[in-house]
Amino acid sequence: MSKTDEKELVDRCRNGDRRAFEALLIKYQKPVFNAAFRMLHNAEDAKDVTQTVFLKVYENLDKYDPAYRFFSWIYRIAMNESISCLTRMNRSETLESEPTDEGGDPEQQIRNTQLKAGLQTALMDIKPEYRTVVVLKHFLDCSYLEISEILEIPEKTVKSRLYEGRQLLRESLTRSGMR
Repeated sequence: MSKTDEKELVDRCRNGDRRAFEALLIKYQKPVFNAAFRMLHNAEDAKDVTQTVFLKVYENLDKYDPAYRFFSWIYRIAMNESISCLTRMNRSETLESEPTDEGGDPEQQIRNTQLKAGLQTALMDIKPEYRTVVVLKHFLDCSYLEISEILEIPEKTVKSRLYEGRQLLRESLTRSGMR
């Protein structure tokens, strides 16, 4: 969906077109859920955050500035909601791991499951400002510019936080014997 198409959908939403909002919901529901899940590592919490994000999007469409990408605006809301959820829940424990891919040899599947669990534990151990940047860059494949727009911070800060987040992950993985 191009920026022009998104702008048209947002304009239609602002004028009360529910189908236009449905189109935005369909386009962004899965990416928002995935971002929230990577931050929270709990499907129910990620669903709650996703629902809250779209409620806030609907309520605040008049505040969206079309000079910026809609993608950046909605991801910023998703990241902020995820961080708020983490703060409310005061999470630090490891949560249920992701399902593994079917196929391949069983030993490799076990190693992959252990690696994913170790990485998730390490992610949950680092501060949300570092975790957010790592998730956006490495799990959602956002560019430095996109992360900068989503979080409303300079690109240099993105790079700095990403570097620090990677270092903290490495230290955590080393301590747990994963590296």
